[in-house]
Amino acid sequence: MNVAAYCRVSTDKSDQLNSLETQKKFFTEFTEKNGYNLVNLYADEGISGTKVKNRKEFLRLMNDAKRGMFEMVIVKDISRFARNTVDFLQSIRTLKELDIETVFLTSNQKVLGNSEFVLTIFAALAQEESANTSKRVKFGKKMNAQKGRVPNLVFGYDKIQGDYFNMTVNEREADVIRMVYSLYLNEGCGASKIASILNERNIKTKRGSKWSQNGICRLLTNPLYTGKIVNGKEEVKDFLTGERITKEQSEWMVVERPELRIISDEEYESAANLLKKRHDAFHMTHERQSNRYLYSTLIRCAECGYSFRRSVYRGQVRWVCSGRNEKGTASCSNRTIIREEDLTHDLQVYFADIITNRKEFTDGIVTRFNSEYKDSDSSRESYDELEKKCAKLENTAQKYMDMYVDELITREKLNEKLGAVNREIEQLRNEMKMLEVNLTKGDRLEEIIYETLDSIDDITDMSAMTNAGLKKIIDRIVVGADGGIDVYLRLMGELGLDVDFQVCDDRT
Repeated sequence: MNVAAYCRVSTDKSDQLNSLETQKKFFTEFTEKNGYNLVNLYADEGISGTKVKNRKEFLRLMNDAKRGMFEMVIVKDISRFARNTVDFLQSIRTLKELDIETVFLTSNQKVLGNSEFVLTIFAALAQEESANTSKRVKFGKKMNAQKGRVPNLVFGYDKIQGDYFNMTVNEREADVIRMVYSLYLNEGCGASKIASILNERNIKTKRGSKWSQNGICRLLTNPLYTGKIVNGKEEVKDFLTGERITKEQSEWMVVERPELRIISDEEYESAANLLKKRHDAFHMTHERQSNRYLYSTLIRCAECGYSFRRSVYRGQVRWVCSGRNEKGTASCSNRTIIREEDLTHDLQVYFADIITNRKEFTDGIVTRFNSEYKDSDSSRESYDELEKKCAKLENTAQKYMDMYVDELITREKLNEKLGAVNREIEQLRNEMKMLEVNLTKGDRLEEIIYETLDSIDDITDMSAMTNAGLKKIIDRIVVGADGGIDVYLRLMGELGLDVDFQVCDDRT
């Protein structure tokens, strides 16, 4: 008789009674003793028995059964066959329909000729045992979380020998983490760029692999680097399906471990906010982060909100609206072409003029700020109202995105709607920034302005600057369809004040 054997171990630990090698040896001896022809031994290692779809060898066994490769399946125990009663019954019924005998050796149970009721009882007991195991695991994780234990490997830390749950800071890796945060916050590098930098320097992950964009994002969002161990964000709702649910933040378990701190709370919050801002910007306007060229992601279209793209035409570097460039003239009305040489020259002249007339520039900003915002008694009310309007517009933008996904509007209509909404959101955010300064930074107004001027004073040659260096001074350059350009200085942007000047432009 042609026989197939199935065995499974749910962990990769060497349990001598139920280890994979032990089961394989058992089946080989059993078939030889009884004169059977062992066609194949199907073995799943390190796989849970609660879900059939994850067990590739089990699925292969069922497919081979339909091909008539054997007349009997032998399994050491029902719990090795399945810990899910429904999957168990479906599988043995399929084998019965194929007239294939299934034998569970430990309990001396056979599918053909035996009552399905008895088999169901055994399967239910196996499922209950799995449920109890799940409860024990969940309880153990809860206890570890309450004690601030970290069972997994984390870049930046070493496990204490003999203590799997506790760690010490790895200073070499901690320096890498500080460098990652500095590149992200101070140099304008995105996660993908940072991953490339680490890989070029042959810096490996904790498991000796190359860095990826997702790996860098995990570094930038792991609160452990601030000395906080956060557990209990999710829990398994159903141990059979593995479905997980997100818990309320109030239910999270947070343990303070100051000795594990690598970065400050301020750096962590700044990185998290910047990551969210870039994520939202990409999904709302497809604005990517890049520092490859001098003006990468700095020049924005006032009409559709897309970034300007660099191109070279007859040896001349130019910048054009990427939205119009990608989707055609119907998607955006902005035909303005910015010559990089002209923009760089005019910025150099403009910055030199600011430095030459430092006092007049500062006095003008202070006067304007004070006249519009300094003495407003309703600043907080106004800020809250603007925040509500901004949130409402963001919801509107999301609805347009959903309508496009559902094919209710065209890409052209989406761009038209998003362009108008994004311009209004931009204006509201500028007003909010001005009010925020009034609420939190009004007393430091002149200091903020002088910090900006000191940064500008360090510029000796605009063309020799890097994108990261320019982003420390300029927040964005907005280009209108009429060729007008608004330059928003980074620190001045905190005040919500913009500076306009015209540069040379060419029209297609």
